[in-house]
Amino acid sequence: MSQTFTLDGQSIPFADGQTILQAATAAGVFIPHLCYHPEFKPHGSCKLCTVKINGRQTASCTMRAIPGMSVESDTEEINAERRALLQMLFVEGNHFCPACEQSGNCQLQATAYRLGMMSPHFDHFFPSRAVDASHPDTLLDFNRCILCSLCVRASRDVDGKNVFALSGRGIRTRLIVNAKSGRLADTDFSPTDKAAEVCPVGVFLKKRRGFVVPIGERRYDKAPIGAAAEEV
Repeated sequence: MSQTFTLDGQSIPFADGQTILQAATAAGVFIPHLCYHPEFKPHGSCKLCTVKINGRQTASCTMRAIPGMSVESDTEEINAERRALLQMLFVEGNHFCPACEQSGNCQLQATAYRLGMMSPHFDHFFPSRAVDASHPDTLLDFNRCILCSLCVRASRDVDGKNVFALSGRGIRTRLIVNAKSGRLADTDFSPTDKAAEVCPVGVFLKKRRGFVVPIGERRYDKAPIGAAAEEV
């Protein structure tokens, strides 16, 4: 007999060692998230996957499932907090969805739609962020970075290159390229690296391939995020 816990009143089976988010995803139940990726050890930085257990909040990507536990996720209170987190992410960077090459494939955008985020609510920061076009095949648009650190972990743990890092603290935290010049062209980065694949937004753009898939036919144009059980 498999072990189970309850998520919003639904019984969710799980295996030893699985987190709440992993078990929910395997059962086809969507919990919003941005910094989690199934191929990497979770670290709970974005807090979007926060759930409530016995009145206490915790990140579902790091919390191990326990038999009989009762978890709340899809409630108005929790979703309101998630919307606030999304609103802060949108105003902290420069996210111009209508003109973005990643529109329709962007996890941030799709999650905002899913949670009914209709406005940024807060004042935009409009930070001055560079665009690195030095690499022959890949353009880096730092305006879209949400500091999920997935590219940092992928470059280090999968690609074995350590091309990227997060620098600074607090509101001054930013994604940087690990080269003396700070330019992507001066690293051993390849457009086929895992680091480019895992970005949930539109920081990594392949040159000479803009809008290959027309808007309206992209991943989240066809079905909203969380509609499929295999959704990460």
